[in-house]
Amino acid sequence: MNIAVIGGAGYIGSHAVKLLVERGHRVIAIDNLGMGHRAAVHPKAKLVVLDCANVARLAAVFMTEKIEAVMHFAASAYVDESVADPRKYYRNNVANTIGMLDAMHLAGIKKLVFSSTCATYGEPEKVPITEDMPQRPISPYGQSKLMVEHILLDVARAENLAFAAPRYFNVAGAALDGTIGEDHRPETHLLPIVLQVAMGRRPSMEIFGTDYPTPDGTCVRDYIHVWDLAEAHLVLLENLQPGRGLFYNLGVGRGYSVREVIDACRAVTGKDIATRQVARRPGDPPALFASPEGMARDFHWKAKITDLHVIVESAWRWFQAHPNGYQ
Repeated sequence: MNIAVIGGAGYIGSHAVKLLVERGHRVIAIDNLGMGHRAAVHPKAKLVVLDCANVARLAAVFMTEKIEAVMHFAASAYVDESVADPRKYYRNNVANTIGMLDAMHLAGIKKLVFSSTCATYGEPEKVPITEDMPQRPISPYGQSKLMVEHILLDVARAENLAFAAPRYFNVAGAALDGTIGEDHRPETHLLPIVLQVAMGRRPSMEIFGTDYPTPDGTCVRDYIHVWDLAEAHLVLLENLQPGRGLFYNLGVGRGYSVREVIDACRAVTGKDIATRQVARRPGDPPALFASPEGMARDFHWKAKITDLHVIVESAWRWFQAHPNGYQ
């Protein structure tokens, strides 16, 4: 297929581009390079530097490249920033996605995989989280993604769009061959920050809250390897149904606490990692981890890289080879 990957120079998008190329698809990576990196895009993919807000040009690219399906990863994705600047999140995550849907409509494209998030569930009543549990976001970030889910359902009914909106849990790790990895600026994800401390690039790392109702008092999250996540997108793309939306949790089915992640990083790197306890961040639920049974039941798919130490090892391999990221 001819597939457009929007946000294809970002962390998750670049891994999806790499997987799609390796599986024999023709890939057009579309990215404004505001957060993404040109060097992250697979050399066999075509990179188009373009902002999704430019609907006319985006539609022209779709038509020129004869795009048959879209994977949409581009979004603002920092929970605390969304609390401080909600307008940015509704503009980028909602308004620009509507613009992308306009461009798809103009180009006659009816297949979409859209990145949603476990943040749409807010503070769940229980864990593991199943897809039928109430969605009550507690941050503008989560709210913006849930809004798009509703928009996609309406468009699917009206225009026969076939879409999937996988709800991610925490994405971590790097390509197992070490060619691409995680390079956010600023970096806010737990695993890269811990490894930056191990490398001596940070003096210590902050633990946001140690009084949560969890076994060790720190937040618990489900960490899915980025390559598994990319593969799940392709599985969903191959099983889209006209006029319907597919909603699945993407995780491994168990949670690790912040302290457990730090301990795994100490074991993998052999480094002492200094920590500092600070207050909770707004919008952080105590525990989020998935029930991955939906994908296993319907598509016989489940994450393969589930050992936390293996996930850390893949990230550590990338950081050792690229201490300054893509620069």
